Amino acid sequence: MMPNLPTGILVPKLSSKTIRQAVGVVGCVIMPHNVFLHSALVQSRKIDPKKEYQVREALRYYSIESTVALAISFMINLFVTTVFAKGFYGSKEAGSIGLENAGQYLQEKFGGGFLPILYIWGIGLLAAGQSSTITGTYAGQFIMGGFLNLRLKKWLRALITRSFAIVPTIIVALFFDSSDALDVLNEWLNVLQSIQIPFALIPLITLVSKEQVMGVFRIGRKMQAVTWTVAALLITINGYLLLDFFSSEIRGPLYGSLLCVAVLAYASFILYLILRGTEISNQMIVAIRKRLS
Repeated sequence: MMPNLPTGILVPKLSSKTIRQAVGVVGCVIMPHNVFLHSALVQSRKIDPKKEYQVREALRYYSIESTVALAISFMINLFVTTVFAKGFYGSKEAGSIGLENAGQYLQEKFGGGFLPILYIWGIGLLAAGQSSTITGTYAGQFIMGGFLNLRLKKWLRALITRSFAIVPTIIVALFFDSSDALDVLNEWLNVLQSIQIPFALIPLITLVSKEQVMGVFRIGRKMQAVTWTVAALLITINGYLLLDFFSSEIRGPLYGSLLCVAVLAYASFILYLILRGTEISNQMIVAIRKRLS
């Protein structure tokens, strides 16, 4: 029986076998480095930060830009997911579809006549790869120039940040011959991005909630409640994935103990960020003021 797509979109039902893919989708859509990037791009507007109306105008237009961009990204991911669900749910091909052969399956299923589904899929993959690499490069640029205070020439900075993105990809492509191995690796890389999101999100929420940092532009209590709820949801999803992986995949006391230590370290660091967030943000405020003075 074909699943009810509208109901599945609004009220998704996942089994333990698909939790890894679901968490991976969260990681590949949000991406922790984009949390830094979206916070930094607003600085590209040439305004006088001492004039409140200019800052509010910049924030308003940037909110529109980022909302449109994220909405388009969400719709593209939604369309891809629903097309594959509509075409291959419950079929024998469902378990063998990966990045290497997805275009061929789509062409055979929906590419009747002159509709070039295979080429549309290829262009989409190329655009997705370029978008991911560019955002990673921009995020690296802001981190190098902001947090690390590394002032380099633009071409050298672009070379370094692009190399960090491209070189590992080339190495993986050369040494992984199996498409199945590449698909599994891609899934776990997306999961890793999801696990890293709280490390960027918690300090960001803490900073934008403080009047010493944002002044009159700090977020209100309602927005704080919403953002902390979203962060708690992400942490809960990641924790569930780790526990599910621990219970289903790990065999033997040694590997189980190592994973248990890793899970505890992850949870402890997140708890540390939450409890010590105010103190850490105060230290960052002092550092920022020293740089500006």
